[in-house]
Amino acid sequence: MLSALPLVVQPIRNAFVAMGDPPLEAAARVSPLHAFVTIGLPLARLEFVKAAVIGFAHTIGTFGVVMMIGGNIPGRTKVLSAYVIDYVQASRWREASVVAGGMVMFALAVIFTLALLDRRGATRST
Repeated sequence: MLSALPLVVQPIRNAFVAMGDPPLEAAARVSPLHAFVTIGLPLARLEFVKAAVIGFAHTIGTFGVVMMIGGNIPGRTKVLSAYVIDYVQASRWREASVVAGGMVMFALAVIFTLALLDRRGATRST
């Protein structure tokens, strides 16, 4: 979703900023495009993965954007948070709790994954 774009762009931007000035591409003595593909992208690979995880997690949790733009069309634009609202409105507390608990577990898994990626990136840079 477009609403996750700022969250996705920031880690990727940070990766390229961390490469320093002048960038490593200048040391490659090849065309800028070839240097970007062979040096820049591999160095930023971990940040691309982190950006994908953050963007995916944000999109899964999006509720307001789907409700306002998509209109909560049954079977087409329903997200987990909409299920929680539906279950609560129907007083189906057990189902609402299971879905909300699943969302919390997913959020914790995302945080854990990002922590592992950060640790991996820190060990690779030393």
